[in-house]
Amino acid sequence: MIHEKRIWWKEGVVYQIYPRSFYDSNGDGIGDLNGIYEKLDYLVNLGIDIIWMCPVFKSPNDDNGYDISDYRDIMDEFGTLSDFDRLLAEAHKRNIRVVLDLVVNHTSDEHAWFVESRKSCGNPYRNYYIWRSGKVPGAPEEGGVPPNNWGACFGGSVWEYDRATGMYYLHLFSRKQPDLNWENEEVRNQVYDMMTWWGNKGIDGFRMDVITMISKDQHFPDGRIDMSVPEKYRYGTFAPHAANGPRVHEFLQEMNRKVISKFDWMTVGEGADAELDNALDYTGFDRHELNMLFMFEHVNLGKPCRQNNWTAEPLDLVTLKRIFSKWQYGLEGKGWNTLYWENHDQVRSVSRFGNDSAQYRVTSAKMLALCLHCMKGTPYIYQGEELGMVNVHFQDIKQYRDIAGFNDFNEMLKSGLPEAEAMKILYMISRDNARTPMQWDDSENAGFTKAVPWLDVNPVYREINAAAQINNADSVFSFYRTLIKLRHTDMTIVYGRFELLMPDDKKLFVYTRTLDSSSILVVCNFTDGQVPVSLPEEYSKGRVLISNYADSLPSAERVRPYEAFAAGITVQQ
Repeated sequence: MIHEKRIWWKEGVVYQIYPRSFYDSNGDGIGDLNGIYEKLDYLVNLGIDIIWMCPVFKSPNDDNGYDISDYRDIMDEFGTLSDFDRLLAEAHKRNIRVVLDLVVNHTSDEHAWFVESRKSCGNPYRNYYIWRSGKVPGAPEEGGVPPNNWGACFGGSVWEYDRATGMYYLHLFSRKQPDLNWENEEVRNQVYDMMTWWGNKGIDGFRMDVITMISKDQHFPDGRIDMSVPEKYRYGTFAPHAANGPRVHEFLQEMNRKVISKFDWMTVGEGADAELDNALDYTGFDRHELNMLFMFEHVNLGKPCRQNNWTAEPLDLVTLKRIFSKWQYGLEGKGWNTLYWENHDQVRSVSRFGNDSAQYRVTSAKMLALCLHCMKGTPYIYQGEELGMVNVHFQDIKQYRDIAGFNDFNEMLKSGLPEAEAMKILYMISRDNARTPMQWDDSENAGFTKAVPWLDVNPVYREINAAAQINNADSVFSFYRTLIKLRHTDMTIVYGRFELLMPDDKKLFVYTRTLDSSSILVVCNFTDGQVPVSLPEEYSKGRVLISNYADSLPSAERVRPYEAFAAGITVQQ
């Protein structure tokens, strides 16, 4: 018996598309909406239920579409509103729902609202954004001091001086991404009206970019400075003053009341600085805010960054398990988890958490898939993850396109790192690892485009591509297809209670899922060696539901390199 309310977004599998890199239908080197339309049957073949598309709205692309200049039009490179309408209709014909990316913490500085806002202090749109006088008047290079010490996510101060009015505007990200002033009711109503407009078009929900940052402490106090960080990076942190801010839940409940509750939507927030204790405030079943929240603890584990002097740490599986299980236990019966390894802001999971060598890439990609998809929550597949795509070894900084990568590279050089070392670190952290074009086949440019691609294709496409995997029963693609079918047919995987076993084991990730009389044991080896194991005896004769080795047995005394399996039993009541 399922004890929770059955809802389509709990039982579905999401496929995230980065439109610019998915498929180019018109030969300009850039993916587009018609390219997604042409590949819908590929997604049907894979078996997914929901598409989440990164922003397709009109944008000058300072941050690859996350700087929106018109919320009710489509980026010229991606097509037209008519193209979008056809894509939506054709996806729905195939029983695929479509979720858009809502970016309303900030706009582009080329948005009509901001163009007006910066004209004068008395402009009707001035209060659509956050303008403040400096502590000392004037631009920083002239001795002026910004309103506070906060550091921006892409480096430098969050405050940009505007000479036209002699004031600073706030941008938590790029200077070309000014933050909207959510304290202004008119701004909120404009956002809700825009969301309703898309809802009336028939979309199935929104993923909400940095939505936890829309409320700021209006006193704008200085942030805490981490003295362990090299001096040149010592800006104050804007958390908690601009993440999980004082009115964020008021705003989201208002959004839910005025818009979200009117539609049968899936809503998922990007939870910057989200912790378990505040995640339930956003996603609790009784909170009337969002359905799910992306947390970042697991993908940030051991990641090189400026705060730790760009030093990478080996995967700590014990800590990784602790993070996942904390969220599994903490949201049980109260909220709903997101399950993901990859997205457009993360590197390829096989290169990060698995083993991207020729010997173990396929096996470890399957292991990571099984480990994630058998937990409780809605699984997200990022384009190419179902093929086991890997990080790209670019040889020249000019091959990169991501603003965050350029900022990181420059900061590494300023900190004294040799250029060769900085390039190695970019290989481990650059968001462009996930943004290289989708690898469709082994023809030129991986079948993504007949033109020069906007971002270089990963040279490994001749070995790793969709055409080589679709009809190969042993491929990563086929494994994902089988895994998705299993989730669709076995409700224990969707709604069963999670329990972590062997929490201190440094090599194995082992857990169970239980729903009434059905129980499933999941065993995953995160190493390239054979590992002795003593599994619960009651599972020794269990039926193997899925595995990445042909002869996996729950009674085995050892698990092989990157072996993973799920075995089911009937539990005596």
